[in-house]
Amino acid sequence: MTSGRTPAPAGPPSDIERAWLRREVSTGPGDGALSRVDAVKDERFRRWDVVTPSATLIGRAEGPEGDVDENVRRLHDEQHPAMQGHSARMHRLEKARITHAFCNTLSLTAWERDRALGIMVDLDLTAFGSQRAIQKVALVVVQYVVDEERKRRLGLHDDEWVREQDPETLAELSERFESLKDDPRFEDLMEAHGLDVTAVNRLTRTLRDRLDEQDLDGAALGRSPYRDPSMPAIREREDGDAST
Repeated sequence: MTSGRTPAPAGPPSDIERAWLRREVSTGPGDGALSRVDAVKDERFRRWDVVTPSATLIGRAEGPEGDVDENVRRLHDEQHPAMQGHSARMHRLEKARITHAFCNTLSLTAWERDRALGIMVDLDLTAFGSQRAIQKVALVVVQYVVDEERKRRLGLHDDEWVREQDPETLAELSERFESLKDDPRFEDLMEAHGLDVTAVNRLTRTLRDRLDEQDLDGAALGRSPYRDPSMPAIREREDGDAST
């Protein structure tokens, strides 16, 4: 039975074994697997990390005790003339983007979409308090616009005309009117953004006050509220005359 040890070589060591035993181990640059140049590069990379020739330090301080250039600091703080109003523009674009997405989800008509966008992009959200999130206010604006347009098609927007109608006619018109709040897609959006019918009604009252204060009731993105919708646009008529 043999042990796990390697048996000692029999006989005197060979010349190769003598040279291996006499070998001096050196740890100097160029004496290992790396050449002298590669060893210097490796040491530099380990100390300073990889350096990219095209790297720039624009917008960063030169050291821990330093500070960025005054122009760069003003750019970061949006105090530079080139950045003036940047936050307001981004906020306006975000309101338009979210409102447009809701309009597509709820299959609004082009006019309803333009009305919702025209109101939302210029609406001051601070009056809505803790419910001033863009998603919540946008849903309320979309619901308000759609319901108002549906009332307009039925004639329910004209208070004087409504007062002249008999109860049977008003009951029939009320049955024909369908609020957007009864749409399952709108209900899903309300639930997703933490709204219920009570909150929507409360925010709608706030919205009506803001529309009166900011004169946004007839706003429509890209359209003039004073143009007669029954008449063709002037540009269309000019193009038609030019083509003939």
